[in-house]
Amino acid sequence: MTELAAVKAALKTQAVETPSWAYGNSGTRFKVFAQQGVPRSPQEKLDDAARVHAFTGVAPTVALHIPWDKVEDYAALAKHAEDRGVRLGAINSNTFQDDDYRLGSICAPDAAVRRKAVDHLLECVDIMDATGSKDLKLWFADGTNYPGQDDIRARQDRLAEGLAEVYERLGDDQRMLLEYKFFEPAFYTTDVPDWGTAYAHCLKLGPKAQVVVDTGHHAPGTNIEFIVATLLREGKLGGFDFNSRFYADDDLMVGAADPFQLFRIMYEVIRGGGFTPEVAFMLDQCHNIEAKIPAIIRSVMNVQEATAKALLVDRAALGEAQASGDVLEANAVLMDAYNTDVRPLLREVREEMGLDPEPMAAYRRSGWAERIVAERVGGEQAGWGA
Repeated sequence: MTELAAVKAALKTQAVETPSWAYGNSGTRFKVFAQQGVPRSPQEKLDDAARVHAFTGVAPTVALHIPWDKVEDYAALAKHAEDRGVRLGAINSNTFQDDDYRLGSICAPDAAVRRKAVDHLLECVDIMDATGSKDLKLWFADGTNYPGQDDIRARQDRLAEGLAEVYERLGDDQRMLLEYKFFEPAFYTTDVPDWGTAYAHCLKLGPKAQVVVDTGHHAPGTNIEFIVATLLREGKLGGFDFNSRFYADDDLMVGAADPFQLFRIMYEVIRGGGFTPEVAFMLDQCHNIEAKIPAIIRSVMNVQEATAKALLVDRAALGEAQASGDVLEANAVLMDAYNTDVRPLLREVREEMGLDPEPMAAYRRSGWAERIVAERVGGEQAGWGA
């Protein structure tokens, strides 16, 4: 197999999971912006996700968020997804929108609140059993706003205790993916603020606990690719939540703020042996002012482009330059790959997969956007309140 053929073959195996909540209404802390044609049920979210997969060919799974995607029959929901050519992916918990969680959830000082939070996480594992999902994704808004508000070490003890109970409930083929965020909504301490804290808890829990790197959850200037390389080296990188940020939030399309950073991350994924199903590539985005489905298609394409460039890095030339201490040449090898226009290559890949080479144009021609606006009239649109 030629080098180019190998790159094409790798790109055809890529899978990017889209989030159910990205298809619903969302907004800022001040206002949720409604759009026409937004899904009114988890089933309609899956219908939209199936369109993304149909036009990109690499978005075969959809993450659920509980209780936003709560239904009576999860096996039937999984069947609905399969009938439309997609599958249910990670189950995301929600321990941040109830009044009880004002002072935290799994780390709260009140034992009854902690019990409620852990029971919800156990409910999410039950849902995994029903849907066939393999990953339980955890993000906690837990933290404190003021010095002295709570005992920092005690909160870590509570976190460890709760995680351990949920970990023991996991099946043999299921994983716990622990996400971190350096601040917000807690402004003094955050209970899982960085990859080191997440890694320490996952290491203690065992092999079924791994770290999720949300690309928008870092302070400005953070070298995310170093974190990726280190977690891969330790066998603890479970997946990504891809998005982008300029300031303090993380809901822009992946690659929007710094496409070069996305390329650098994907290079470390490939160099570290992480371009496998064991490292989940997930989007975590809320499209507030842009049309939902086109934004998700574009996001998937952005991940594809960064991956294609990373696959084109001349690893032999790079290794030679690094070994000889040729700093400029080593950098030039990376830049040559990054500056390559991979769009013609990806068009060829899509054609070979039996897809339209231009997913965005194909979606526009499909009439789906006009259809859902006409059909989804009445009822309550999906979304989150603010």
